[in-house]
Amino acid sequence: MPGSVPAASAAATRMIPPVQVSPLIKFTRYSALLVGMIYGKKRYDYLKPIAEEERRIEAEEKKKREELERIAKEIAEASEDSILK
Repeated sequence: MPGSVPAASAAATRMIPPVQVSPLIKFTRYSALLVGMIYGKKRYDYLKPIAEEERRIEAEEKKKREELERIAKEIAEASEDSILK
């Protein structure tokens, strides 16, 4: 229909004005946000060294595992060569 207003803008023209929010509610919301941010930072700082240690241990275990796999592969290749000769 030409000349008709799209549904989105029609709904926007009929919106009610925003409600006045109590200062106590605003204070509580922002206080909770701030407390959550502080808690998150402290929790992150607590968990970060633990995760670094786990990654370091995993890297060491991976090196050992790769070395054992390399040795096993060399032994298998050496035994194949001796069988064929």
